[in-house]
Amino acid sequence: MARRSDPINPTDDEARALARRLLAGARHAALAVIEPETGTPFVSRIALATDPEGAPLTLVSDLAVHARAMRANPAVSLLVGEPGARGDPLVHPRLTLRAVARFVARDDAKHADWRAHYLAQNPKAKLYADFADFHFVRFAPLSAALNGGFGRAHALSAADLMASER
Repeated sequence: MARRSDPINPTDDEARALARRLLAGARHAALAVIEPETGTPFVSRIALATDPEGAPLTLVSDLAVHARAMRANPAVSLLVGEPGARGDPLVHPRLTLRAVARFVARDDAKHADWRAHYLAQNPKAKLYADFADFHFVRFAPLSAALNGGFGRAHALSAADLMASER
């Protein structure tokens, strides 16, 4: 029996659906940025929602290191997926998303819709969402790495993540 050398499986509808479920169900994510002052990676936990198209969306304060980092270099990575209560945490599905962070201007035509969508998923953020130093950030997906559990690795494109369910 020939051994397959590539550990990445062909992307199929099941992988696409799992990736979309992980994004849609995530209420927080690990956000990786490059710290502008040091040039080193910096990881922070952020609250997360999705916009009506399924793209990740967050709310950040100008005081946060990750906000300054995204303004200096909008290339980011997000990790979503929760380990289960039992067993090896590495067998539970997770998605690493490569994206570009786009700050949403308050006068952007989609700001009100994205604000409403975000606050519907994160109602406690209503307390500070309109503070002057807080801004919505939409993550435009570039690609992703899905680990659906042992032996279930897939490479996904932006289209795989954003396409509607079939």
